Amino acid sequence: MKKIFLLSLSLLLLTACSEKQAYEQALLEQMQKEPDVKDYNITPEDMVKCVFDTTSTNMPGFFTYDPYRRLTYERYAKMLNASKAADPKKSFEELSTLFGSPKKLSEAHTNLTESMMECYSLITDTRDKNPPRPK
Repeated sequence: MKKIFLLSLSLLLLTACSEKQAYEQALLEQMQKEPDVKDYNITPEDMVKCVFDTTSTNMPGFFTYDPYRRLTYERYAKMLNASKAADPKKSFEELSTLFGSPKKLSEAHTNLTESMMECYSLITDTRDKNPPRPK
């Protein structure tokens, strides 16, 4: 019985990691293209970490491996990759269905956008308060 439980738990954690990684990868691709990240001299990796943490606080589920959170990571990754779709209208309809409604898709997009704005502010403020020391 313990082996089955441990196996199930391990499988759950591995699949949760893949959705989390897919979302982080989609964020990284987005941040590498983002002109403001370059303009503010922010590394894409720092921005990804901040945006990931900030958006996650406003997602359904209580922790990273929660089944609702896993689904949300997957949906957010698809939302970020929607610009690569050949048919934008079909992509929007698919995303609306995945999120449950156009309103919920809009809320997810707002969460992402607000998180990005918050991260620009957090990262630049922290950097300005703690400038690198001259060598």
